[in-house]
Amino acid sequence: MSCLNKSLSIHHPLEPIKDSKSKILILGSFPSVISRKQGFYYSHPRNRFWEVLGRLFKDRDLKTKNCKDKIAFLLTQGIALYDICVECQITNSSDSNLKPIKIAPIEHLIQNTQIRHIFLNGKKAEQIYQKNFQKFPLPYTCLLSTSPANAQYNLDKLCQEWHKILTPLQSNTESPSFNAILKKKG
Repeated sequence: MSCLNKSLSIHHPLEPIKDSKSKILILGSFPSVISRKQGFYYSHPRNRFWEVLGRLFKDRDLKTKNCKDKIAFLLTQGIALYDICVECQITNSSDSNLKPIKIAPIEHLIQNTQIRHIFLNGKKAEQIYQKNFQKFPLPYTCLLSTSPANAQYNLDKLCQEWHKILTPLQSNTESPSFNAILKKKG
């Protein structure tokens, strides 16, 4: 086995994208090699994340915008973005061999936000979330992965599936935010 293929423990290099007005949280599994090198989420040119969001929000140029504009877009729409793993062992960018070491502190991540629903970008993110957050009080939904490895689904199918994120973004009554749940318990 060459050194290039060896699984190494890698720390998440990106900051969460969120603010106090965020209504949903989208969690991937872990940034790809290209995203880690470029220092931004979903930077692989064949990942369809930005293209899907661009279609849903009628922003045809979203995929080609710079990082600063993409962050502004997410925050304007009420979308927080991060990954479920903050440290893992992974070979290249393959979720199939991703071994979580440290999980994202979801409770801390969504404090002081209006987040009321968590969306998981792909089955690996869902698998890790279910294992670690079984009793978390917010609803979650697993969506089809936008990864180029999930090429069996075309862009139209992805958009149809990802349309689910619009409901909690447009509604103030779907479910209470995490902060509202904490206030009721306290």
